[in-house]
Amino acid sequence: MAREKASEKAGGEADSGKRSSAESRIGALLAISRAITSEKYLEDILRLIVTVTAEVMESKICSLMLIDEDGKLHVKATQSMSREYNKKRLVELGKGVVGKVASENRPAIVRDVRKEPEYIYRDMARKEGLVSLLSVPLAVKGRVIGVINCYTSRPHDFKEPEVTVLTTIANQAAIAIENTELLVRSRVIQEELESRKLVERAKDILAAESGTGGDEAYRKMRKMSMNMRRPMRQIAEAIIISRGVDAGS
Repeated sequence: MAREKASEKAGGEADSGKRSSAESRIGALLAISRAITSEKYLEDILRLIVTVTAEVMESKICSLMLIDEDGKLHVKATQSMSREYNKKRLVELGKGVVGKVASENRPAIVRDVRKEPEYIYRDMARKEGLVSLLSVPLAVKGRVIGVINCYTSRPHDFKEPEVTVLTTIANQAAIAIENTELLVRSRVIQEELESRKLVERAKDILAAESGTGGDEAYRKMRKMSMNMRRPMRQIAEAIIISRGVDAGS
């Protein structure tokens, strides 16, 4: 009878543990899903992703790397405060474990990065006590934009469910990152268009006042911008407002 109760208790604790784990994974996906529709800065979104992923995967270190303009992987976010790990580290596509994850668009599992010949930063791993690694690509519509890495402090055999969870998180994260970058680009384009409109209006005002052509008025504005060390947009706004015209109209 006592054994049955103990067995029931153990079973209940196991079920509770599974529910807790499932709930934390669902919570992580919800947090990242909310980030997809938010207007947070990219840096904030990346920090959120690595923080919740580290908790869900019970990782010592979780890092997110993105392919930069130079075509290499750069660490853009990690929940780790370690100075050693946060040193500027680059990984070429196709080079090492993580580089191949990005170039081949498929996950990789390494039981002990300290002994893995293809792992580039073995010395760093030894100093930081990093052992097992699960690395998954971040891809949007088949296009890889980076990778997400989860490290443990002890030897760990990552199972298929763990790979599935991290892959799901990576897919959500990639969408959030892509949406944020698109939003930033659209804002930059919008600001550029608004700046051009303001410069054109200010140029027309100066041209009308001086009786010169638009090219001469534009050169005058450029000279003012250089002398005052102010962007052309600010010069244009000052000209428009000083003439009693609403710059936003």
